Formats: sequence, C-alpha cells, structure tokens
Amino acid sequence: MGRTVLVVDDDDSIREIAEIALEMVGGLNVLSAPGGVRALELAREHHPDAVLLDVMMPDMDGLTTFRHMQGDDTISDIPVILVTAKVQVGDRQMWDGLAISGVISKPFDPMTLAADVSRMLGWES
Repeated sequence: MGRTVLVVDDDDSIREIAEIALEMVGGLNVLSAPGGVRALELAREHHPDAVLLDVMMPDMDGLTTFRHMQGDDTISDIPVILVTAKVQVGDRQMWDGLAISGVISKPFDPMTLAADVSRMLGWES
C-alpha cells in the first residue's frame, strides 16, 4: 500500500482539488478533513504518512491543530506541510521555528502538488 496524506482544509473545493491531484497525479492515498478536530481524529485513527494542513480555518486553525499534534505522542511524528494563502517571501511567519516540513502557497498547482509534497518530505517519486 502506498503513502497516505491527510488533507485538512475548510474549503470543500480546495480539499477536493488536493485529493484529486494527490491521488490521480501523485498516486497517493488521501484522507480528508474539513477542520482541525476531525483531522486529529483521523490522524490518531489512520496515522497518515503526512498532513497537508490549511493555516486559516474557523474553530481550530492550522497552527492550533499542529500544536495539538505535537503534544500527542501517538501522532507527533507525522510530518506536516502548511498550506496558506498568506505567504510573502522574506516575511517572518507565525510558523517560523516550528517543526513543519514545508509551506505550500494557495493557489497551488494541482499538476505539481504531489511532486512538491514528495520533494518537501524527501520521498522518492
């Protein structure tokens, strides 16, 4: 069985595009969650190989979700890539210093998303 990525985004269309891109283009298995609470449940239940985590979400934002993951020994080892529309090169970011594996900016290119994720995680294509 191949690698599994958990996609977490409150926007249904972005989640669907990411799922299709990762599955069809990248050959990855995908789980998805509309928010942080469900993401934590799925991470504990399935222990995916990586999490693509939207930064800006209602209820529990991505950084709060990430901190909960880091505080849980059963899922703290899962690599996390943040997905955000708020990336400006050179700016100090709120995630600086956190143990994240990378940052992907929105809008992302569905044709290169799987390759970008693989590159950030050091996975061979």
